[in-house]
Amino acid sequence: MKKLTLVIIMFGLITSCMTTKTSVGEYREIQGEEYNYAKGKQLWILWGIIPIGRTNVNTPKDGNCEVITKFRFSDVLITCITFGFVKSYSIKIKAKRVPQIQPVQTETIKQ
Repeated sequence: MKKLTLVIIMFGLITSCMTTKTSVGEYREIQGEEYNYAKGKQLWILWGIIPIGRTNVNTPKDGNCEVITKFRFSDVLITCITFGFVKSYSIKIKAKRVPQIQPVQTETIKQ
């Protein structure tokens, strides 16, 4: 039992929590408030070689977003419990709310 515990701890220390951020379109240039647009989870088998299906995470219509792929602590646990046979990654899509500019109405002066 001690050896099993030691192996699990070693797997946990070897595997780090990592994050990958990819900006799509003009996401970085757009000014606005960031918000979470969608979430998903991708599963892989055989130590990350073969995907189990493809996760379809919604993206904004204009295509301007940031795709964040995380290997979180919960994903590390799944990997450790299955000895790496099954891996999971968390996917988050962020978008920006662009403030709407109201057109200025001008009145015409009648003479």
